[in-house]
Amino acid sequence: MLLCVSPAWLTKVPAPGQPGEAALLVSKAVSFHPGGLTFLDHFVPPRRATYFLADLGPGPGWSREAAELARDLACPTGTSAEMARLLEDRLLTRQLLVRQGGVAVPATLAFTYKPLGLLWGGEASPGLRLVELSGKEGQEALVKEEVGAFLHSEALGDALQVAVKLSGWRWRGRQALRLHPRAELGAVVDTVLVLLEKLEEEESVLVEAVCPPARPPNLGNPLPGPELAVRICAVVCCTQGDRPLLSKVVCAVGRGDQPLRHHSSLPRTLEVALAQCGLGEVAQVEAVRQRVKVAAEAALAAVLALEAGLSTEQRGGRQVHTDVLGVDFALTVTGRTLTPVALELNSGLCLEACGALEGLWAAPRMGPAAEAAAAAPLVETMLRRSARSLMKGKQLLLVGAGGVSKKFVWDAARDYGLKLHLVESDPNHFASQLVHTFIHFDMTEHRRDEENARLLAELVRARGLQLDGCFSYWDDCLVLTALLCQELGLPCSPPAAMRLAKQKSCTQLHLLRRQGPPWPAPSLHAVPCCPLKSEADVDRAVHQVPLPGVMKLEFGAGAVGVRLVENALQCHEHFSHIAHDLQGEADHPGIGLGWGNAMLLMEFVEGTEHDVDLVLFGGQLLAAFVSDNGPTRLPGFTETAACMPTGLAPEQEAQLVQAAFRCCLGCGLLDGVFNVELKLTGAGPRLIEINPRMGGFYLRDWILELYGVDLLLAAAMVACGLRPALPAHPRARGHLVGVMCVVSQHLQALSSTASREALQALHDRGVLRLNVLEDALVPGEYEEPYCSVACAGPSPAEARLRLLGLCQGLGIDGPHYPVAHFLSHFK
Repeated sequence: MLLCVSPAWLTKVPAPGQPGEAALLVSKAVSFHPGGLTFLDHFVPPRRATYFLADLGPGPGWSREAAELARDLACPTGTSAEMARLLEDRLLTRQLLVRQGGVAVPATLAFTYKPLGLLWGGEASPGLRLVELSGKEGQEALVKEEVGAFLHSEALGDALQVAVKLSGWRWRGRQALRLHPRAELGAVVDTVLVLLEKLEEEESVLVEAVCPPARPPNLGNPLPGPELAVRICAVVCCTQGDRPLLSKVVCAVGRGDQPLRHHSSLPRTLEVALAQCGLGEVAQVEAVRQRVKVAAEAALAAVLALEAGLSTEQRGGRQVHTDVLGVDFALTVTGRTLTPVALELNSGLCLEACGALEGLWAAPRMGPAAEAAAAAPLVETMLRRSARSLMKGKQLLLVGAGGVSKKFVWDAARDYGLKLHLVESDPNHFASQLVHTFIHFDMTEHRRDEENARLLAELVRARGLQLDGCFSYWDDCLVLTALLCQELGLPCSPPAAMRLAKQKSCTQLHLLRRQGPPWPAPSLHAVPCCPLKSEADVDRAVHQVPLPGVMKLEFGAGAVGVRLVENALQCHEHFSHIAHDLQGEADHPGIGLGWGNAMLLMEFVEGTEHDVDLVLFGGQLLAAFVSDNGPTRLPGFTETAACMPTGLAPEQEAQLVQAAFRCCLGCGLLDGVFNVELKLTGAGPRLIEINPRMGGFYLRDWILELYGVDLLLAAAMVACGLRPALPAHPRARGHLVGVMCVVSQHLQALSSTASREALQALHDRGVLRLNVLEDALVPGEYEEPYCSVACAGPSPAEARLRLLGLCQGLGIDGPHYPVAHFLSHFK
């Protein structure tokens, strides 16, 4: 992130291929580094901005020049002068908040001359009235009649004073409001008439109720001194999917008989502010916080709805986004309820107040509410939009289309503006019609990957494809992809590392030898195992690996063919069973049989099972997401249930992340998005396996929903050699708990009460989250989950209870599939 303190440090030039839009180039800027270091940098050649946020406030400075720089940019822009002007019009924003967001605002009477076209005339709602004047003179009788009716209306409630002020972008921060007792009709009318003379087109004079301060219950003699009032400033930011999220609340406390303004009082937390006014009960504070959250998020949603309905010219550019909003509230009492009443919208002043609170010497001692940065969600959104801007138009070769569970890829690619060139074995795959270029190539025999990589590289060159990157998320194609990247000179982890991770026994045996330095070494997390290529290997293995053990396919996926074995006889039986049933790709497509059907025996470790999804770039850990799995249905190991974020203690979560990271580095995986399955035992994390690709099933969807991070976009960026800018310690915005449905147990429910159509309808209504993983309801011995059904909640307990009730109602829960047991780890 770069700070430009002068417009002269920036230059606008025409954006190639985007008529009417400009690229913004930075020649000089202040850069920021860890430890508080700042530098004044000169860029030769100038750097291209991928997101621009300008200070368009009303104060002195470079506002006009900044507004001109922000107009019609090709990169995402946080705001524009046009949007700032609209949001500085209190009349417009109050109408918007009432009509679109259902947010309480002060009772307001407005007189306007040639009003803004976006305004609604007459009574927008009870207590919010607009009077359009035919001229600025000769309006005494009309003004007196309207003001008299307003001052006597019930909409003013218990208000004893009214304020008279001008509304419009010209007057923001440049005028003092005039306060009058509600009973002084003549004084209010005179003030309105004086201000009418100053009106220009699209401006208005407002007469508004001054909200009486919230008072504590009368507990005897009132405290000496003036009555105190609270002004609440809420910062709300846009997050993934342009959804509003309350970031921080900061308050001011002052005399109740004087207007409270920014810069005129010290910032403090909501708890402290309410306690100073005698409203310090925990339940009261939490109730106010929740009402502020609902109102502030509704305010930003209303602004986003307004923005979406404006033309490009009205917004000030195609890429303009209101990504942060400050909402100022007065706290008053409606009936017997403490109610936040929205006074005005801003962004800079509220962020400034939050920064002042965060900068207090005592902030770390005041807990997370004071210490957490109000701008953190805004920065995440800036980085997300910046990534989109960088990736738009990138040409990517995708190896392997995958099945129905990967249908999200094609919508996401279109949304991000990626140009995908697909290599796929199935000439009739539905994705062939959804990509820029389709290359049909039989890749099913993976023992020929080196030869296939050379042939594919020749095909790519022959077609003249100008690729920025190449990647895959499909297990079978990962080694081939690494070899192809090597042939084409594109970024990727080394093929040797991919081979190590792909062959499960090689992974464990290699890591067992990695005993450091550095310490803790990967060998601490590896599990003893023995490869099984023939029946003769089984006898050797049972003497090397302690039983009970786990037998699985060397190159398998989806837990197909995985089984708990307790003695030598079971080992021989299962080996023979798999050797007979799963001989080649045609027997069960997509689970790695193109590599052969060799198996391994590994020690069974007790503990809870977890997934760790990592983003690595240049051997650096950029982000990690930990989820918890429920108990599997032994003797098989098909997943039953999951919870995200993890319910583990922070120290245990950190142990899992470090174990996953060190195991990846130990295998040589340096660049990419990886899914690592581990068990947390009494002695620490133990590795189950490394999947050197983006996590499957529901994981990408859940991480996107909870954290706003798209693993697909991260994988595409790493493939292009671009370092994704991801939050090091992302904050989840809720909890998800889910359960798998399998055809062998749920065929009746999936054909009736829990049909795909019924589940999709519940998903569309927001009752559950549905991830369809298979196309057909085909039962079989080696089945994979058909779908995942999940519920969200503010806590894991609430999400778990919702899901349990839903599963009971839909027929997913039953004696042979006890959902309560599968969710028992999440208590």
